[in-house]
Amino acid sequence: MHPGQHPPYSPVPPARPGWPAHAAVRPLAAAPVRPRVRWVASPPPGAVPRRPAHRPARYTGPPAYPTPPRWGFPHVVWRSPTVVPGVPATGAPPMQRLRMVARNVTGLLWVLAGLAGVTAVGEGWRYALLIHSRTSALDRDVVGASDALVLAGSLLTFVMAVFAVVGALWWLFLARAAAAAEIGAEPPRPVWQVLVGTLLPGPNLVLAGSILAELEHAVLRRPVDQRPRPTRLVLWWWAAWVTNGLLLVTVIVWRMRDGVQAQADSVLLSGLLDLSAAALAALTAVVVGRFTLLLAPLDEVLSRGVRPWQVRGVTGAPRPPRPNRPTGSAR
Repeated sequence: MHPGQHPPYSPVPPARPGWPAHAAVRPLAAAPVRPRVRWVASPPPGAVPRRPAHRPARYTGPPAYPTPPRWGFPHVVWRSPTVVPGVPATGAPPMQRLRMVARNVTGLLWVLAGLAGVTAVGEGWRYALLIHSRTSALDRDVVGASDALVLAGSLLTFVMAVFAVVGALWWLFLARAAAAAEIGAEPPRPVWQVLVGTLLPGPNLVLAGSILAELEHAVLRRPVDQRPRPTRLVLWWWAAWVTNGLLLVTVIVWRMRDGVQAQADSVLLSGLLDLSAAALAALTAVVVGRFTLLLAPLDEVLSRGVRPWQVRGVTGAPRPPRPNRPTGSAR
């Protein structure tokens, strides 16, 4: 073999010394191996300043102020977030407004019932004095006290009746809107018919009961296409409403008559009118409370008609543990 010449390639390499002749293998073409390189970039030392370690501050006790601080949290624990100071008020929800109006109207109606009852007692006292005056003379102080009771009671009853009527109408419109929203339908009557049916003398004796029956029909979530059938509570209220209206007309007509007997009869009729007004106010308060409870229940239990339970007293319960007062405390 000459220099610079490669040895001839043997397709089958010779077996290694010590191997059998049939153990010779044919070499494979080796693929080029490329090493895997991963480049990692890191900032040079000193390029990023190190964060200083924060040492925890030493506790020096509770904060102290030279004067009593005027800041604090508002007393809004049981209030709606929409009425928190600093938050734009969007108005109370309809159900919450209905509850508030119903609570105020119920209080006015019960006060009206009490005043009407006191006035009825004064009218009865006056009628008893009229009967007694047929056989003997009356004391001036007794007659003056009776007249003062009747006049004061009548004036206060009239003023309270005006406020109660306005509040009851307000509650009626709120209840109609809430009931219509609950059943997803429009109120059966427009506003002007409700005003005429409750305020106009004469038609209100007939229409007021039907308006209340329609409201009860919506409050009880009955079908819209079904004819309203008033319950006993609404029927009793309707009877008291008609009786009070008829007695009012009778008293007005009877006071226009002349004669001693007509005056005595007018006193008796005025007492009956006050009694009917007290009964009507009490029934209206019951109706307002019942309808409001059905429209805006406090929870699911009340919506089913179950009476709410109240905790009146606890007996046999262990006293809560109380930590000992530290020595040197101010209180």
